[in-house]
Amino acid sequence: MPQGDESMKDMQHQTEAVLTEIEDLLGRATAALRDRLAPSGKVDATLLERHQHAAHALSWLATYVESLKQLAAWSGRVSGRIEALILQIGFGEYLSQIAGGIPMSQTEFARLSDLSVDWQPSEAARALMAGNSPEARAELAQLIAENRGSATFGNTGLDEDLEMIRDQFRRWADDKVVPHAHDWHLKDQLIPIEIIQELAELGVFGLTIPEELGGLGMSKAAMVVVSEELSRGYIGVGSLGTRSEIAAELILGGGTEEQKAHWLPRLASGEILPTAVFTEPNTGSDLGSLRTRAVRDGDVWKITGNKTWITHAARTHVMTLLARTDPDTTDYRGLSMFLAEKVPGTDADPFPTPGMTGGEIEVLGYRGMKEYELGFDGFEVKAENLLGGETGQGFKQLMQTFESARIQTAARAIGVAQNALELGLQYALDRKQFGHALIHFPRVADKLAMMAVEIMIARQLTYFSAWEKDHGHRCDLEAGMAKLLGARVAWSSADNALQIHGGNGFALEYQVSRVLCDARILNIFEGAAEIQAQVIARRLLG
Repeated sequence: MPQGDESMKDMQHQTEAVLTEIEDLLGRATAALRDRLAPSGKVDATLLERHQHAAHALSWLATYVESLKQLAAWSGRVSGRIEALILQIGFGEYLSQIAGGIPMSQTEFARLSDLSVDWQPSEAARALMAGNSPEARAELAQLIAENRGSATFGNTGLDEDLEMIRDQFRRWADDKVVPHAHDWHLKDQLIPIEIIQELAELGVFGLTIPEELGGLGMSKAAMVVVSEELSRGYIGVGSLGTRSEIAAELILGGGTEEQKAHWLPRLASGEILPTAVFTEPNTGSDLGSLRTRAVRDGDVWKITGNKTWITHAARTHVMTLLARTDPDTTDYRGLSMFLAEKVPGTDADPFPTPGMTGGEIEVLGYRGMKEYELGFDGFEVKAENLLGGETGQGFKQLMQTFESARIQTAARAIGVAQNALELGLQYALDRKQFGHALIHFPRVADKLAMMAVEIMIARQLTYFSAWEKDHGHRCDLEAGMAKLLGARVAWSSADNALQIHGGNGFALEYQVSRVLCDARILNIFEGAAEIQAQVIARRLLG
């Protein structure tokens, strides 16, 4: 039996008992915090805000426990020395962080003392914690160097069909995206329409739309793999599918049968391109307080208000637009969703539709679709384009899309992190200092090894979320955890890859400078990390 298989089996026996141990720890922490925040049995909003750090610490602890459960489950489906080392290092590092402090950001840590609990690791847990050794990290770094060019460092545990999909989109991205992505970024250009047309031909925009409605009817797991590989090429290309994913989920979940039959085949084919128009200048994550209003006027609704951070707004054909239809409300109950048609713009006239204006927001990264501020003044939407044909359902309809959107965002984060690892690895092999390639210096090897480990952990958490969604299970908690962890892993991977490049990483000509800028947005959009942690805490506390 290969050495990797022997060590994997030994580790699997150890992890079973330790998973029970940290699940018990999470249970005690949850109960202790519930006692503090829900003295009457229901979470007190004022207490939740006052003890926000503790609540978010609970979210991160729960995310780590679920991550280790999924890493252990993955280890039962794979074999090999790389896989054994990822399991060994991953458990060692994450258990050590649970004991000593989980990084929520560069300066904020989730500590057990925040949750009024302590943990005396068992002998088995201490043995696993010792597994993240310098020797293990050095060996893993060497093995991934020998396997550079592989689609992933370590077997993902997915079935053959999904890996065939990965291979197809990886080769397409390497051919059509990678050679041009950095130039698009530096010149702040829109992704060429030819790329969008090819994505449509590949079925990306209808990937999970049912076949009877013009799509491919594939799983969320397939969507994750496609998003990973496209985002590895360039996050903007990976994110083109997000627009259609959100629009399709809204229509599938909340649309009338007529709206599904009309819109979904056109979305799937790429005949029309959508954009999501939710956020307003003074609301940010507080969508319930939106002020853009819609007033019925005969056969149309007239929209008035302002929106911001609208991705790919200029050359799209339809907006999923959230507006207030009940002027007597000040919260989510008065909101409705519209399928607002518009004319695609040009460089000379980006917003030619009457009643609508817009201006570009210049950004650090994530540039390929551009970001815009939009203004509406009597902008007309056909009455038949009220999603579901009923007012007051907009916020509920939007909430139903968040599982898929956050799974997809976690997948994009994995793709960005994978790109960072590949760039960092290649530079560490090519660059010589003091007579040696950089990869032979322990702290460079450590960075590469930990990037590979955390990417696999985030992958398995994301795949599990997709599996839950595909099997009809509620997975907002798991999807939120995948997005929370994936975004942090993307940022740390990009930051470490740039550090490996040294001064050259700070030069615009090096791709890693773009990847750093692109990675930073992942902790903000689709629910900022702090909002994400708040949502997870509320679910955990009941």
